[in-house]
Amino acid sequence: MAFIQGDTRLLLQDLVVAIPPLIILLFFIKCLFFDAPLSNKNLPPSPSRLPVLGNFHQLGLLPHRNLRSLAQKHGPIMLLHFGSVPTLVLSSADAARQVMKVQDIWFSDRPDSSLSRRLLYNGKDISVAPYGEYWRQLKSISVLQLLSNKRVQSFRELREEETALMVNNIRDLSSSVPVNLSELFVTLTNDVSCRSAFGKKYSEEGSGRESKMLLKEFLELLGSYSFADFVPWLGWIDQISGLDAKVDRVSKKLDEFLQGVVQEHMEKEKANLGEKDIHSEHKEDFVDILLRIQKETTHGISIENDSVKAILLDIYAAGTNTTATVLEWAMSELFRHPYVMNMVQTEIRGILGCKPDITDEDLEKMQYLRAVIKETLRLHPPIPLLVPRSAREDVKVNGYNIAAGTMVITNAWAIGRDPATWNEPEHFLPERFLNSSIDFKGQDFQLIPFGAGRRGCPGIAFAMATNEFVLANLLHKFDWKLPNGTTRENLDMSEKPSLTIQRKVPLLAVAISCCC
Repeated sequence: MAFIQGDTRLLLQDLVVAIPPLIILLFFIKCLFFDAPLSNKNLPPSPSRLPVLGNFHQLGLLPHRNLRSLAQKHGPIMLLHFGSVPTLVLSSADAARQVMKVQDIWFSDRPDSSLSRRLLYNGKDISVAPYGEYWRQLKSISVLQLLSNKRVQSFRELREEETALMVNNIRDLSSSVPVNLSELFVTLTNDVSCRSAFGKKYSEEGSGRESKMLLKEFLELLGSYSFADFVPWLGWIDQISGLDAKVDRVSKKLDEFLQGVVQEHMEKEKANLGEKDIHSEHKEDFVDILLRIQKETTHGISIENDSVKAILLDIYAAGTNTTATVLEWAMSELFRHPYVMNMVQTEIRGILGCKPDITDEDLEKMQYLRAVIKETLRLHPPIPLLVPRSAREDVKVNGYNIAAGTMVITNAWAIGRDPATWNEPEHFLPERFLNSSIDFKGQDFQLIPFGAGRRGCPGIAFAMATNEFVLANLLHKFDWKLPNGTTRENLDMSEKPSLTIQRKVPLLAVAISCCC
């Protein structure tokens, strides 16, 4: 009996090994001999693909780089296939303009994704909600009430307090001890986002440390690929790989955290404790605003609790990691270009002198600082492939036929380095923006780190207010140098794979306090 059981186990093992290649072989035969030819459809240029996987093998760990290499061979408008999903890849400003402006309405949907559905409350957030009335109302609420210029300005005192804490933490260190700027930026932007969205920060609590780790895992999952989305009949691999279990765990934990935040606000309201504690500036935070809107009927849609949590997760995630990423790359480039570092510090210190505080009027005068931020966004867009779109019906792009349901990826990283648009595109040259009207707000398609058109990011003002203020303070109050053993020539600039592309190696630097 034991001998028979052993043979059975061996047979099953052999079958497990043999079945996948057999399935792939059958699929290859089907594609080769039975699929109808597509030559008469006038499709965009397309690199060769593998059976079943399509072009997945050409993505690599840093898809924005590999897709640019493919575009250099096949052109700025390419058709790839990720499993069974046709995917249009745009790598030039003109191609992006065609999709995000000329035919924006036909490309205003998001691809269906099991990962985003499970992580983002079944599409109830702003970023991936299907195009339609619900999304339009959310966008209106976001633009007019959550992220308007007036609302962003109302959080100025909050940004000042958190930046002052960061500056004091740096000053408390010995001038010979390196500062982990990467970690500092994540903590700062996390605290600013939490106080703006939730009314208080969590970094000093156990739950806050856990939420930062969950946010990191959340972004990694959003930047990953699920077999269920691209090769549905291989969806079982997501279970074996542990992806499904990780998605379930992260979404459950994040929901518990957000539900706790919302519940706390609701209980305070019931107890008639509308006045916030000393950490919440006596102003409405985003939870307050959304709960107020939830009770109103003038918006024409139902804002359920899941909608509130989905919107909060959008703002929390985007407000933390994308902003921290821009700060991290900006300081990295300044270390690699000491002439630029000196120029921007000279501008800031010339405007401020020995003033301890920076006003909005001061920031308005710092044109070179703004040029540094623009150049950083050109070379290092925080989400290099933006958030994918989907064709709502059959359309033509530059004469090519694009089928309804085609996923659209815009390679903002490649567009920012396109030699057809930019002079010396691989060089960090903030001066290119000093006498230029080019901006990053979605009107100039050669610089679209936040997207453009209907699905462009509504949080640009919120992000830029933090970026400008934090960089101005760091460069005004400290001189900076790299730790011993690190030079501008050997500073590691490699990237870490994720939805937001951060440095692979944390940025360490030595801060020297400046005295007037």
